[in-house]
Amino acid sequence: MMDQPENYDVVLFNCVSHAIKAEKVLKATGLTFKIIPVPRHISSDCGVCLRFPREQKGAVEAALQGQVEVREIRPLC
Repeated sequence: MMDQPENYDVVLFNCVSHAIKAEKVLKATGLTFKIIPVPRHISSDCGVCLRFPREQKGAVEAALQGQVEVREIRPLC
């Protein structure tokens, strides 16, 4: 099932403005993603992160490279 947490990765940011910029960058690519609150089991200084299907990790990394400061990309679960 696609909605299971183990099928997703998240991009963590140091601040909300980086998350908003990343959202704009990814919208232009047509990739599937969603802004969500950072789950409690994941530590972050920023309150939001971007969730995306794991199979898109390479494309997400490539799209954000040099565009947005990313703190970490990690599995959701």
